[in-house]
Amino acid sequence: MVYADLHVHTTASDGAMALVSVPAAARVAGVEVVAITDHDRVHPGLEAPLTEREGVTLVRGIELRVDSPKGAVDLLGYGVRETPALEGLVERIQTSRIERGGEIIRRVEDRLGIELDLEPARGLGRPHIARAIAEHPESGYDYERAFAELIGANGPCYVPREIPDFERGVAALRESCALVGLAHPFRYPDPERALSLTARLDCVERWYPYGRPVDTDLVDRVIEENGLLPMGGSDAHDDRLGRAGLDESTYRAVEKRLS
Repeated sequence: MVYADLHVHTTASDGAMALVSVPAAARVAGVEVVAITDHDRVHPGLEAPLTEREGVTLVRGIELRVDSPKGAVDLLGYGVRETPALEGLVERIQTSRIERGGEIIRRVEDRLGIELDLEPARGLGRPHIARAIAEHPESGYDYERAFAELIGANGPCYVPREIPDFERGVAALRESCALVGLAHPFRYPDPERALSLTARLDCVERWYPYGRPVDTDLVDRVIEENGLLPMGGSDAHDDRLGRAGLDESTYRAVEKRLS
């Protein structure tokens, strides 16, 4: 039974669920604790590192993409306090996201001869653009095909974005967060290399809905070697929470650090 889902996205980045809807979605899933970890952004609607909303504990978090010596990875920060270092980093990233989003939109509209009902804004991500493309059936692209053939990394409408390096990202998160960890290690090309970064971190995502078998023994070994807290979450971009996460006893160790 999942007690704490510590990886959830909202409309503040590329999720489909508004913050106000999170408590109800948590109750449906039987989840008591939810970490709001929007991409490269701290949710503006959360006023404290830990918040109670309608009987559900919300953890203010962030998922930050960084460029490490082992390749690009995603870091998860939990229990965020606002600091100048993190605010400055997020502001720079969001400016890059807005510029990048505008250019992707322009390329898609020029290529497909359609007009997307989108404006570049904070939190805009490629999923928003893929959904907007799918709303134009005359384009011939659904959501998945838009990603695969248009705006994915090798697509004709893809635009890279600026990401901070590992050192700067970790430093900003360390100053502002109670815990800093590595997200979904088996989504990277070389999980073992990515996991080597956890020597500098507090935790790692142990439970995650990969949809395929993964070498959990490797993660467990790294957790033991580096003294990490095991974390987990659904990485929900919709309202289906609790597909992965922590049981209550495992969460209590995390709660002590968040407090």
